Amino acid sequence: MDTVTYGWGLPPNVSAQGAAVDQLIIIMHWFMIVLFVGWGLFFLYCLVRFRARPGRKASYELPQTKLPKFLEIAVVIFEAAVLIGLSYPAWSRLKNDLPKPEDAVNIHIVAQQFVWNIHYPGPDNVFGKTDPKFISDSNPLGLDPSDPQGKDDVITVNQLHFPVHKPVLATITSKDVIHSFFIPVLRVKQDAIPGMKVPIWWEAKDTGQFEIACAQLCGNGHTLMRGFVSIDTPEQYDAWMKEQLAELTPPPAAATQPASTQPAAVQ
Repeated sequence: MDTVTYGWGLPPNVSAQGAAVDQLIIIMHWFMIVLFVGWGLFFLYCLVRFRARPGRKASYELPQTKLPKFLEIAVVIFEAAVLIGLSYPAWSRLKNDLPKPEDAVNIHIVAQQFVWNIHYPGPDNVFGKTDPKFISDSNPLGLDPSDPQGKDDVITVNQLHFPVHKPVLATITSKDVIHSFFIPVLRVKQDAIPGMKVPIWWEAKDTGQFEIACAQLCGNGHTLMRGFVSIDTPEQYDAWMKEQLAELTPPPAAATQPASTQPAAVQ
């Protein structure tokens, strides 16, 4: 990633839900640091305390102390508190409390080697029907040309736009292998699995341009699978959508050759 944009620590947080994720990450890292330092010091103590010395004979009896047991119990209690008090509530809000479709920007994200296909339903907010038999290089998602609800659908490649301060409800899937949709600044990461449609959502609190990454090694062209996120103001998003609608052309009636899993060109 670009270190000028993302820096060396956690990426900037532009998600309305990102604070809970960051809190969990920071607490767990500090906890791991304490354990690492504690066990490291104990290891050094043992190296010195039980080193071989002339006239000293090794004892094979275990030391009679309850301190390790108390420390292990304390670690278990702390981990349970983090899991129940922080992790579960954050997970529930992100995975179970999905926004209503009528209150959100609805998109489909279809991964393939090695691009992200972004499908918008258009002004009618209804996705057109798709069928694998219509898939071609010029119709990567197989939109049915006879479906009137798909006439205003917008499909972009590696370009994701949405407005700030509005929930985005996305359904993620894959055409070929397992990919992993990852927007670090939004604290969003979700595997894209063939045959499964997984709903996720997010809401941005700041505008800007950022990156989409694939967090799963998906083939020899994995490094090409790089997309871009534009978090727009509502006016910018409306203007962008009007531009996309003005450029719409009907998809071909059918594929004339076996469907290809590769796009005509990677932008």
